[in-house]
Amino acid sequence: MNDQALLRIGSRASALARVQAEWVAATLSCCTALVWIRSGGDADQTTPLPAFGGVGVFTAELHQALFGDRIDVAVHSLKDLPVVEEAGIQLACVPVREDVRDALVARDELTFESLPAGARVGTGSPRRVAQLKRERPDLEFVGIRGNVPTRIEKVRAGEFDAVVLALAGLRRLGREADVSDILPLELCLPAAAQGALGLTMRENDHRAAAAVAALRDVDTSACVTAERAALHGLGAGCHTPVGALATLEGGRLTLQVRLCSTDGATCLETTAEGALAEASTVGLRAAEALRAQGAGPLLDSEA
Repeated sequence: MNDQALLRIGSRASALARVQAEWVAATLSCCTALVWIRSGGDADQTTPLPAFGGVGVFTAELHQALFGDRIDVAVHSLKDLPVVEEAGIQLACVPVREDVRDALVARDELTFESLPAGARVGTGSPRRVAQLKRERPDLEFVGIRGNVPTRIEKVRAGEFDAVVLALAGLRRLGREADVSDILPLELCLPAAAQGALGLTMRENDHRAAAAVAALRDVDTSACVTAERAALHGLGAGCHTPVGALATLEGGRLTLQVRLCSTDGATCLETTAEGALAEASTVGLRAAEALRAQGAGPLLDSEA
């Protein structure tokens, strides 16, 4: 096998990122090589994520590797990928999505409802904090960094009573047995594109595009396109307290978007619908509806 035929797949080096990239490599029919790239967000495990600026924390080094021809395809958790495509970079493929919901890993198998008042709940997500505070303002939400196993260990060590994590990541790591509660969508809408992977490549790299084409899932692509378009229409960043979820039924797409104030005291919601081919339009329509409801001050407070 010559180097020209080898597809070089780049990924962050965290445990979850490795599992995701290994799944991509195992699923493709071509010969692959995995390249692990350490991102700034991974190297610094103490600074709160919003302090990085909120855009490209986990993607910049991967795209530098694409531009430097060190890799052909980069594998991302799609919710980490900025909604505005970087010049010269193209989203090549979105595979089938995992479960979109958030999950609780708590001491003593506690559920969200049974957590005692004042319990320390670890999460680095303003979206999760804002939505969960609406239901349980008596809990203490504390910022947390580190990979999934590290966060779970902080619960086991008694540093936190619970942590909130994406169910998709726990499943991919084989850690679903650690889940003590799955949070219903009515309580906590996921981040846009949560549970989905995004494969990026250099723009117009037809060889890479052909290599990963079989992984593309049309339904997932439409749903995440609508969700990300809503973020784009709102001008919302990775750390704006906004949840978005699109579903498909009978070829029709329904998008629900929820925007909250940081403290959860104010939440605006809207639903938009449209055909599968109108995914971007549906997302932008949802953003316009939220702006018409008065989203501006909530968005300005996150700027």
